[in-house]
Amino acid sequence: MARKYFGTDGIRGATNAHPMTAAMAMKVGMAAGAHFLRGDHRHRVVIGKDTRLSGYMLENAMVAGFTAVGMDVVLVGPMPTPAVAMLTQSMRADMGVMISASHNPYRDNGIKLFGPDGYKLSDADELAIEALIDGDVPLAASEHIGRARRVEDARGRYIHAAKMTFPEELTLDGLKIVVDCANGAAYQVAPSALWELGAEVVAIGVTPNGKNINDGVGSTAPQTLCETVVASGAHLGIALDGDADRLIVVDENGRVVDGDQLMATIAGGWARQGRLAGGGLVTTVMSNLGLERHLAAQGLGMVRTKVGDRYVLEHMRASGYNVGGEQSGHIILSDYATTGDGLVAALQILAEIVRARAPASEVLHRFDPLPQILKNVRFKGGKPLEDAAVKDCIAAAEAELSGSGRLVIRPSGTEPVIRVMAEGDDAGQVEAVVDRVCDAVSKAAA
Repeated sequence: MARKYFGTDGIRGATNAHPMTAAMAMKVGMAAGAHFLRGDHRHRVVIGKDTRLSGYMLENAMVAGFTAVGMDVVLVGPMPTPAVAMLTQSMRADMGVMISASHNPYRDNGIKLFGPDGYKLSDADELAIEALIDGDVPLAASEHIGRARRVEDARGRYIHAAKMTFPEELTLDGLKIVVDCANGAAYQVAPSALWELGAEVVAIGVTPNGKNINDGVGSTAPQTLCETVVASGAHLGIALDGDADRLIVVDENGRVVDGDQLMATIAGGWARQGRLAGGGLVTTVMSNLGLERHLAAQGLGMVRTKVGDRYVLEHMRASGYNVGGEQSGHIILSDYATTGDGLVAALQILAEIVRARAPASEVLHRFDPLPQILKNVRFKGGKPLEDAAVKDCIAAAEAELSGSGRLVIRPSGTEPVIRVMAEGDDAGQVEAVVDRVCDAVSKAAA
């Protein structure tokens, strides 16, 4: 069954436009709260947010919704998404909420929900909540309405938990690190954790004003970080996104290192230490073929899922892997976290660099990526991928790339866009294939 409100990562949209309104946020709070009211104990939900202006509005609306059905609320303020997942577990809460649109601009916002185990909700849970959103949710009797309180030491709890993932025998002494927090949720916790572990920290993207989240900074806009790393003579740079569940690294030369290289680094290091579970890693269809070949040369496997860190995590849990993620920088290390955690992933990368006693450019360049081209085709309606001419074009493209590359075509989960990606040994061939498929899709969508 198709989901009406939930996308690949919660509910998301432009604020004050359906479905991202205060009224909807209150309905989501009522519906999610009612869904997780199980048993006679006092029920509790942890709510965190990033630094968007609309976070205040949505936070208060959700508090109203949860308390109206009898659930107590714990407010932790601006915190990374993985911190909310961790606190949901540690506080024995019945569920957790992160109010964030991740790497999107401030005008957007979103609602991510976690179960009591700190994991994102299953499709079944989301469908059940959607049914309650569109129905009548029973309200609590007046004497059973919930209460709300703020927890002031939540940042310290998360910093401690993140630091505990860094090897005890290592320190960051002597490393100069630029950290870009995207003017988002990690603007306090990430610089503090790195400094406490001994690094000299240069922090950028740490002056949120409600409107500058992801604006020219963060993992989706690394140019400022690249320039700062080179200008300051830093050993490397770390870029997080607005809710800090994503990581991109910049080496000492100002070169961007994407999630594929980072996963290769962590998986290789953990394999050498005998810590890698599953015999490889889990990633998505968007990861570079060069990563797959690199892992195979080491005797390690790679499983691909459809796009979305939730699908990566589902396969990791089902098949016993402890490293997975996406090329975009969502890296899941299930030994430490129930979702992607940019800071924790960065600490594992830093541990590899400290152990190697070598520059980041050497440690993090694990393979030469194959030429990869991604183009988007916007459409207004219909199903262009079901057009006969499009199907014929795709079949011909797949046959042409067989043995030397691959083609991935998928509709976006968040906007009316068809994404066409190809990669292979021949850059010219890859570009020609993508252009032909895009032209066919455009004609069908006209």
